[in-house]
Amino acid sequence: MTNNAFVVIFPSVFTQNKINALISNVKKILKIQNQQFQKIRKDNSIIVVEANDPVFASSTINLLFGIEKIAIAKQVKNDYDVLVSAITKIGSNLLLKGDTFYVKVEGQSKGYLPKDVEFAATSSLIEKTTKLGAKPGTEDKHDKLLYTYLTKLNGYVCIFADRGNGGIPNNFQNEKIICCIYDELSAVSCLETIKEGFEVEIIVCYKKESDLLKFVKILNSLIPRMLKSKIELEFMQVEVGDTNTQSYLSLIETVTEVMLSIANSKKLKRISLAISPSIFPQTFIDRITKKVYQKNIIPHISLSGFDENILNSAKEIGLEKYLTRIEKLGKMKFDSIVKDKKNIVNLAKKALNTKRVVTVTVGPNNVHDILDSLKSEH
Repeated sequence: MTNNAFVVIFPSVFTQNKINALISNVKKILKIQNQQFQKIRKDNSIIVVEANDPVFASSTINLLFGIEKIAIAKQVKNDYDVLVSAITKIGSNLLLKGDTFYVKVEGQSKGYLPKDVEFAATSSLIEKTTKLGAKPGTEDKHDKLLYTYLTKLNGYVCIFADRGNGGIPNNFQNEKIICCIYDELSAVSCLETIKEGFEVEIIVCYKKESDLLKFVKILNSLIPRMLKSKIELEFMQVEVGDTNTQSYLSLIETVTEVMLSIANSKKLKRISLAISPSIFPQTFIDRITKKVYQKNIIPHISLSGFDENILNSAKEIGLEKYLTRIEKLGKMKFDSIVKDKKNIVNLAKKALNTKRVVTVTVGPNNVHDILDSLKSEH
């Protein structure tokens, strides 16, 4: 067993044919976050990173998309006796008094079944941890999961494992797209757009100055996932009320006009719309998308399959306390007719006249840097 621990990346289902892109992203994000590493290599279907600090490196890498699971593990030879010994040694160091544990071995076995290693390692651990009172649990009920993954030549005995964010590798589509954050649902839509492999350019439309802190905190969760060391953000104020469902539809119409204008000025051909047939009337969605196509822009609806699983994405960007607001949208009854289309165009023009551009260097002080830059422009 090697003395060093490695970061082991398990690509998501839809990244199995995009592993080289994920490796490229791993290198980029480690460089952006100043994490040192010696080597990144493929070992069959997984990616192994030899990093100076595996703990910080794994945390940094897990900001990426295209990852099902990430672990810190010891590498051993894919050999029955070696594996049982390694699992026993690592497991006995991880278990605490009274812990229940479950040994799970998956991957390519040679001359034995993974279950054989599971049984042998479990028996050995019971013997080694008698004084701790540790005992085996079940796959569904345990305090510690002792996970090992086997490749053709090696076994990776995990010290720590964490769930990844799924999706496909960042920027895999090689397409730029504009996202606008104007509420909690639009923030989730932006996150899902990144998760689907687009390179996003973010604008923020806020109704009042007091909303800025909330939106900047949301941005602070998105920025590290964008694979850039410097990011340009555009802020605009929209004069749309917040009294009823009609006002909310007007806000979406106004924001769409703003995005179309910016897309045309930047010669970008896609915008991301934070709408879903699970929430909004299809007639409203049809009208919005038709308007976008008429401007020779392609609309992208990242929330087209909106369900409870996407609410987990809200938690990923620190929106737990706003989940009730997102859920509330699903209970609202919308009138799909915006009565004053001319007013929508005027509101968009007014918003564009308030545009403020902020360039932020990705780091620990993003929130303060963005807010300070906005204040200095007043």
